[in-house]
Amino acid sequence: MRILYLTQWFDPEPAVKDAGFARALVDAGHKVEVATGFPNYPGGKLYPGYRLGPYRTETINGVKVHRLWLYPSHDASSLKRVFNYLSFFLSTLIFGLLRGRRYDLIYIYHPPLTPALAAALFCKVHRKHFIVEIQDLWPDSVSASGMANPNIVRVLERACAFVYRRAARIVPQSNGMKAELIQRGVPAERLATIFNWATYLPPAPGQDLPDDIAAAFAGRINLVYGGNIGQAQQLGVLVDAAVAAHRSNRAIRLHLVGGGIEREPLQQKVRDLRADDAVHFHPPIARDIMDRVFDAADILVMHLKHDPLYLITIPSKTQHYLACGKPIVAGLPGEAADILKQSGGAIVCAPGDAAGMAEGLERIAAMTVGERRTMGARARAFYDANFSMSRAVEKTVQLIEEQR
Repeated sequence: MRILYLTQWFDPEPAVKDAGFARALVDAGHKVEVATGFPNYPGGKLYPGYRLGPYRTETINGVKVHRLWLYPSHDASSLKRVFNYLSFFLSTLIFGLLRGRRYDLIYIYHPPLTPALAAALFCKVHRKHFIVEIQDLWPDSVSASGMANPNIVRVLERACAFVYRRAARIVPQSNGMKAELIQRGVPAERLATIFNWATYLPPAPGQDLPDDIAAAFAGRINLVYGGNIGQAQQLGVLVDAAVAAHRSNRAIRLHLVGGGIEREPLQQKVRDLRADDAVHFHPPIARDIMDRVFDAADILVMHLKHDPLYLITIPSKTQHYLACGKPIVAGLPGEAADILKQSGGAIVCAPGDAAGMAEGLERIAAMTVGERRTMGARARAFYDANFSMSRAVEKTVQLIEEQR
């Protein structure tokens, strides 16, 4: 089949369903092209080597990629975020109306909802089928972020209902999300849970830590968070936990690697706490180098704020951290918490429990290197048994081929 993979975020931006996913569909015998935006996530700034324009094509991993214009933004401004989503919606709709008839199937990666809405419209015109994969449940995630008022939420609810009615299949990334969609009236037979896998890659020959990070790691027990520093993560709790743990063990140091709208407020918080020795900030780095930072870490850390949405959402960092084979300390609820507990490689606390997280950090920091290695090995073994890419791609290809 000739497939258009439609996603607002694609290489070199961080996304689970990246060029490797597109390539896997090609290797399964399909002709695949990608339609996406100009890369700017999560910092809202264009990546080096890209210049904003109405349209551009390139080839990544042997797959043709169509870059469509959007307004680059990912800051705290609701208006700018709306422009970001709506601009890509319009570009996607125009692209689909002009070229959509060339494809046998559209496969959409959501969030955000807007590409799926555009696809629902142009697929109706061209009488094409589409599959929508849901990573974050809308409008719930928009409400949780504080980026929308009740009127916008109601509009998004109607847009979601329209997309779900039109979709040939819907692919939630967790069982909790599937159950919630059934509660909202989506027929169970059109739903198929497919868990995310990790994009973790082992080191290439000669691939080392950047010198500045290696220097910041030297002689420390290093806690690492890598990824978006946003409102949903509520990393102030993690900072509080790390500062408390550092007071009891001066070797403990937290490294926050990445960008996002909460980075500057967190930096100010660390200055106010006079905790520069306990918490270091590093700018966003390439994903393959980020994996080397994870490899060098002693403990991987994550946190999500308390919200009913996160009871049924599995952050992609869950699988990625397990794949790294390191001990994990996490403050989060729901299905993701259950997965980490079952792995045997993590200490899990309730969201917002800085004291509990600090205690978990201190416990793992007090372990021997061998004990931490054993804990990390349990995490990796659990990942291999439950979240392999090959299993997920096989199920995805089956769903696609049902649409012939």
